[in-house]
Amino acid sequence: MDWDNLRFFLELARSGTLQSAARRLAVDHTTVARRIQALEKQVGAPLFSREAGGHRLTEAGRRLQPQVEAMENAFRTVESATTASQEGLSGVVRIGATEGFGTVVLAPQLSLFARQHPKLVIDLLAMPRLVHLSRREADIVISLERPARGPVVVTRLADYTLRLYASKGYLAKHGAIKTRDDLRGHTFISYVDDLLFSKELQYLDELHKPDAFALRSTSILAQHAAVAAGAGIAVLPAFIAERDTSLKAVLPKHAHFTRTFWMSMPAESKHLSRMQAVWGFVRQTVEAQRATLWIQAPADAAAKVK
Repeated sequence: MDWDNLRFFLELARSGTLQSAARRLAVDHTTVARRIQALEKQVGAPLFSREAGGHRLTEAGRRLQPQVEAMENAFRTVESATTASQEGLSGVVRIGATEGFGTVVLAPQLSLFARQHPKLVIDLLAMPRLVHLSRREADIVISLERPARGPVVVTRLADYTLRLYASKGYLAKHGAIKTRDDLRGHTFISYVDDLLFSKELQYLDELHKPDAFALRSTSILAQHAAVAAGAGIAVLPAFIAERDTSLKAVLPKHAHFTRTFWMSMPAESKHLSRMQAVWGFVRQTVEAQRATLWIQAPADAAAKVK
């Protein structure tokens, strides 16, 4: 039986659509369809039912999948050992991360790591939405919520701090903010409520219900730019805002939030040398920047949300 056909079968089983499987395999979707047809002819039974939303495994397909996954794991173990010893790291590792963290913390370091391994390609998806492991959108995902289920390897990567910030120019124009009551009448910058990709981003209402918004955006980098321009006040990650000397923390004793980054990858990939190397490098990168990610709340803080 042709291993390549079985490889195409696994990708379609995991992604659910010809287009997604083709993207992961770097081929045209017609090639995926042709491979599946050839495998079904060998097996003597349909492996997928074609539906409007994609391809769903038949009973024969469900019986075949664990057997092919066992073959894949054995092959990858051998491939990983051989590649690591003969050629060094090679292949593609796609990392999905939140926009701010991916852009500010990971991008500079991952580019240096990739330069040290010329045969390794790093794809960084730094996006203002959740990147899904289950849909095969990435090989490693850094998210705000711990994956609830599935055959995945998960680690708590780091806690990070968010604070309320405004530009020094904005504060000079509108006056000092010393209490929560002083927030009344101020203009805020925040997320678009119905497009929040994680419940962990729901923190502003716990502090103050804004009277008006200068801007709402799905992008934390856009929010930062608006705050820096003096448009209003926003809750921003400290690892972004503290680098900007034009900004100042507002009510640091009260407006102090802590959230967590989780890193995960499919359990089936944990033996691959390139995955192990990138996983370890991300952890080292975060550990080296832990002091900029998490800032302890003032000892006399009246409120700390975690």
